[in-house]
Amino acid sequence: MMELVAEGLNYPTGIAFDGQGIPHVSEAGLPFDGAPIGGRLLRIENGVPHCLIDGLRYPLNGVTYYKDFFYLSEGGNPGKLSRLSTTGKFETLLDDLPGFGNYQTNMTVVGPDEKLYFSQGAMTNSGIVGLDAYDLGWLKQLPHNVDIPGYPITLTGVNIETDNPVYPERGSRILTGAFSNFGTETQANQTIEAALPCTASVMRCELDGSNLEFVAWGLRNAYGLGFLPDGRLLALDQGADDRGSRPLGHCPDCLFDVRSGCWYGWPDFVAGRPVTLEEFAPTRGPHPTFLLNNHDELPEAEPALLEFPVNCAATKFDVVPSAFQDWGGHLLVTLFGDEKPMTAPPGPKVGRRLARVDMSDFSLHYLENQTLQRPIDVKFHPMSHDVYVVDFGEFEMEAAEGVVAQAGSGKLWKIPADQLIRS
Repeated sequence: MMELVAEGLNYPTGIAFDGQGIPHVSEAGLPFDGAPIGGRLLRIENGVPHCLIDGLRYPLNGVTYYKDFFYLSEGGNPGKLSRLSTTGKFETLLDDLPGFGNYQTNMTVVGPDEKLYFSQGAMTNSGIVGLDAYDLGWLKQLPHNVDIPGYPITLTGVNIETDNPVYPERGSRILTGAFSNFGTETQANQTIEAALPCTASVMRCELDGSNLEFVAWGLRNAYGLGFLPDGRLLALDQGADDRGSRPLGHCPDCLFDVRSGCWYGWPDFVAGRPVTLEEFAPTRGPHPTFLLNNHDELPEAEPALLEFPVNCAATKFDVVPSAFQDWGGHLLVTLFGDEKPMTAPPGPKVGRRLARVDMSDFSLHYLENQTLQRPIDVKFHPMSHDVYVVDFGEFEMEAAEGVVAQAGSGKLWKIPADQLIRS
């Protein structure tokens, strides 16, 4: 059923088709297993990758094509949005976005208003800088940057005590509060003003990068964004992990309807439910309490349209074209898969497959007959309606070794349109 289009890719993260329908793939630029450092954009012709640009900030988290431009999401410290024209002109659109944390500047998508929408991941797992930074294969450093709220917040004054590997002059143990630097305590009713750009958010700007605007806050890591034909913006938000100074247990990934001015709950709610519920009790620490003391001043935390299995790492999606009569308007979603034991205690593997979401009842269905390691993006060809799936390749977390990855193991696959419904 699946046909190999290209192989030998280094940790690819996204796909876009140009005006002639030629696929272009973004590579993260991560240095694991000797892969070249720096993001790249590749044109794939007859199965052969041709590099259009390299040396971009990494991880390069995705590519979007719109009216003769490829829009690129460069992570790193700081994050950046850039674009490359079909004539080869490269421009920086928006620089100095939050970086050097748990997550980065994520993919862009062009809205019906012809603005460029993008998501910005959180700097922390759940609001407090902790020692789990050392366990993250793409970070492994303390101190790292703190989260920036999209709304004014008042803190409860929660401070978490951990070992102190950073400031030996302060002793072997140290306290850290929410939305604060490692080793900085907070007080009850302490206020932190909103700022732009902010983390754990969706923002937008003009196609040239001007006029940065706030859209919504409280999306922990909305790695995948996309618009429905009716103009609604959807986001795939990756749930908090059972790790760090404030571990949260059993948090699902969520599909959200993103509306301007809304709050999606992070760091105190999951899919509209408070983290204080027993269902979110972690195994790696005490039950979490609230970090924010002004919930009544914030918009009500939004529920999810759909909750995915815990740790499946829903990444990106595409809308099934109306030409598919049975599935028209449904979503195809890539499930990258868990990163245990980093993100949660060891257990059965989840994700690592392609799924379909029936938008009529928000039910989840898995496609069969797949040979994928780490699917990370999916797009329908604009002309043939064949499905192209980007496979990140071999990337696992091991308790003793950390990241175990294989350079050149990424692939681009195709599912012919006439075979999709049979899958």
